Amino acid sequence: MTDDETSANLETDFATLLNSYSPADTTDLQVGSKVRGKIISISHDTIFVDIGNKIDGVVEQAQLLDENEQMNYKEGDVVELYIVALKEDEIRLSKALSGIGSFTLLKEAYENAVPVEGKILETCKGGLRVEIMGRTAFCPASQIDLNFVETLEGYVGQTYKFLIRQVDARDKNVVVSRRALLSRELEKSKNQFYAGLQINNIIDGRITKLMPFGVFVEIHPGVEGLVHVSELSWSRVDNPQTAVSVGEAVRVKVIEIEKRDASDKVKISLSIKQVNDDPWLSIGDRFKVNDKVKGTVTRCAKFGAFVEIAPGIEGLVHISEMSYHKRILKPEEVVTAGEAVFVLVKEVDLSNRRISLSIRDAEGDPWIEVPQKYKVGQTIEGVIERKEKFGYFVALSPGITGLLPKSKISQSPHSGIIDRLKEGSSIPVVILEISPNDRKMTLAPGESGDEQDWQKFAKKDQSSLGSLGEKLQQALATKKQK
Repeated sequence: MTDDETSANLETDFATLLNSYSPADTTDLQVGSKVRGKIISISHDTIFVDIGNKIDGVVEQAQLLDENEQMNYKEGDVVELYIVALKEDEIRLSKALSGIGSFTLLKEAYENAVPVEGKILETCKGGLRVEIMGRTAFCPASQIDLNFVETLEGYVGQTYKFLIRQVDARDKNVVVSRRALLSRELEKSKNQFYAGLQINNIIDGRITKLMPFGVFVEIHPGVEGLVHVSELSWSRVDNPQTAVSVGEAVRVKVIEIEKRDASDKVKISLSIKQVNDDPWLSIGDRFKVNDKVKGTVTRCAKFGAFVEIAPGIEGLVHISEMSYHKRILKPEEVVTAGEAVFVLVKEVDLSNRRISLSIRDAEGDPWIEVPQKYKVGQTIEGVIERKEKFGYFVALSPGITGLLPKSKISQSPHSGIIDRLKEGSSIPVVILEISPNDRKMTLAPGESGDEQDWQKFAKKDQSSLGSLGEKLQQALATKKQK
């Protein structure tokens, strides 16, 4: 082996040796903690103990002498001691924590903000009494947890770690806080969480608060994000209370992270709906033109009604597509929000996320059967649906209405009686013209019967109508109720 190779090996060994004696990680050790270790060396006045850390614990030999000032321990024996001082390069141990020494340790823990372990003894006025290092300390009720605590009895008998907030050297009073330690640990945990947080992360959370504009979700202890109302569901949501509830477990997707320069706070925007695929991406496989489907009316507008035919998929029923039976002036005449209806798919526009629907086509076009059911010259009994200056609209069957022109009425020998008839009255008519493509039918007053027959006819009330007239009047009454 050459001198250079030997030198290189020595440097490597020295680096390894140096690394092995680098300052130990003492984050898991605390002043006041009880540790168990093996004696590895006994000198004139000091004993070294292996406590499982890179740095060995050190205890004064006088601490382990018996009542006769004799040392009864030897190398290899296992001892239980308390940590009384903690530094990067030294861990001091002691056999007991009591008396003046323990107060000194408490003061040192206070000055270095080192957590100490304590057992809650009992409740007292304003808080709890805690035993720490053989001394009794006071923990205010507001300092036992992060949130307000109504009853303190559940903490009695429990052992926790505390930060010492006040040490009075004159009367030896000690005040401690668990909340301060929890806050410190929570802040550290939050910073670690923020460091790994990325857009598109899927996280399990819990809803903590409902607001008109959205909901707040806790995605990590002490960390909340906002799900805007538009991100709650692919379906339309106007009020978050109808979609979720406080305390509900949800899975959310991180869609925006905004770090504010003025503070350490981070604004996190979340989405519940984006955890699942956009339903519009698969709509082409689910709905096709002329499909008849069942949906729910979500809202009405002046121009029509929106109907949800699948979660997150809404289509529009234009007002002109609502009924073949009558002219609709506003959607509420036919449907109401929340009502289940059958619709026919008229058009699917994936690029603009639009679906055109029809209620009237789902019910069927009554004019399709007109050429088979009605003939020119046929006399039939109808019901006056609406009276206008230019004539009467007469319903022959649900959805089939013809016009009885004023000019035809004036030519009838029974025009006086016809003029006195009211909307909803039954009347015999003759079909003069049929135009199925234009959905039009021209009528004339019935010619059969003498004046006495027409007088009797005009006096008929709804309860004595013939079968057709009765059905038509019932249909008209139902439409008016809607």
